[in-house]
Amino acid sequence: MKGIALHSVIPVRAEAREGAEQNTQVLFGELCTVLEQKPRWNRIKIESDGQEGWVDAKMITLMSGEEEKTYRTGLEHAAMIAFPMTYAVSENNGQTIPLTAGTRLTNYKDGRFEVLGVGFRIDPSMVITQPIDLNQENLLNTLRFFINTPYLWGGKNAMGMDCSGFTQVVMSLFGKHLLRNASEQATQGTPVSGLDKAKAGDLAFFDHEDGKISHVGIIIDPERIIHCSGRVKVEKLDSNGIYNIEQGGYSHHLVSIISL
Repeated sequence: MKGIALHSVIPVRAEAREGAEQNTQVLFGELCTVLEQKPRWNRIKIESDGQEGWVDAKMITLMSGEEEKTYRTGLEHAAMIAFPMTYAVSENNGQTIPLTAGTRLTNYKDGRFEVLGVGFRIDPSMVITQPIDLNQENLLNTLRFFINTPYLWGGKNAMGMDCSGFTQVVMSLFGKHLLRNASEQATQGTPVSGLDKAKAGDLAFFDHEDGKISHVGIIIDPERIIHCSGRVKVEKLDSNGIYNIEQGGYSHHLVSIISL
């Protein structure tokens, strides 16, 4: 059974209870498969990255086979929110809904999109209809809007992101599909032999002295990285890792680099 998120952001939890850890989030318009149903909770698998977890049952809208087919057809003419947050207005009732970066808009054309027969209006300047070219200039122009987004475990929206949620959302704007967690993202792309060979847009992976990948960031140049640790910020990078000036030492130790 397929479901769709028609709320701005839906938390996906490790267990079927409100106080359970948030593992990730589902953004507006994302599809999922309902794996298990309880009176108040559904266990889902997110179609875009395969993450599984529990969501409040009333926050996921179940789809008929025909609705799913129509929606997938609409994805052939989709756009994407390119800025941290904007608003869409329903043509049905005039209500607004906040939408965050990385949200896909089906049947988009000239500031209008449609989901399951409901039309919405949106500022076209906040939308891209094709991926941005991945180069340093475009990367810097995009990343400046995400600076100081606070850290939130399992988050992937402008009100809170974790390190891999940040890279997943930002890279989607450049047409790069990433899995959800840092350790999963490290298996994608082509390995880069050293920091001197890295270019803007490559991903760097780090550990916290245990040898396991637990952090990821986006390389701006061989001496700078942008990542989400406490907040989205730019810090110094060298072959040892990320150097935190405030702490006077390395906060993360470099493990590997990949090019997407």
